[in-house]
Amino acid sequence: MDGPQVEAAVRVRYAETDQMGVAYHSNYFVWMEVARVAYCRAVGFEYRDMERLGGVYLAVTEARCRYLAPARFDDEVQVTCRLLEARSRTLRFAYEMRRGPDLLASGETLHAVTDAQGRSVRLPKEYSQYFPTTRQDPAAGAVVRGDGAERGVSRL
Repeated sequence: MDGPQVEAAVRVRYAETDQMGVAYHSNYFVWMEVARVAYCRAVGFEYRDMERLGGVYLAVTEARCRYLAPARFDDEVQVTCRLLEARSRTLRFAYEMRRGPDLLASGETLHAVTDAQGRSVRLPKEYSQYFPTTRQDPAAGAVVRGDGAERGVSRL
């Protein structure tokens, strides 16, 4: 998927670590959220305003993280977020968490676009401009953009 790759820095707090000083696994999902909110800001809107003013929510329906190396107390972790796939009712993001050049973890989240009652809705036009619509072509293993151009699927 073409589009920006946005980075957010997080520093591992003592409260986020276990007795061995290693960041607890669930914190990586919080860091992904930090980067996803930064992604929205970087492409031109505040996620908070999408909820408050637009009545549109991005409910997490799938989340995965592959852990490769530990993050430890007081490490600065760079979390990279990019859009992998956008459909009219779902968005998929990919993430990498790094300490310097070292890849600590990678992951993905899938989000359903919902209204305030949790019902599935189409992404409104005022927000769809920030997430170019794509569809997955399972036979070809390619992502097809809304304009018909194909791009190979690349995973983090």
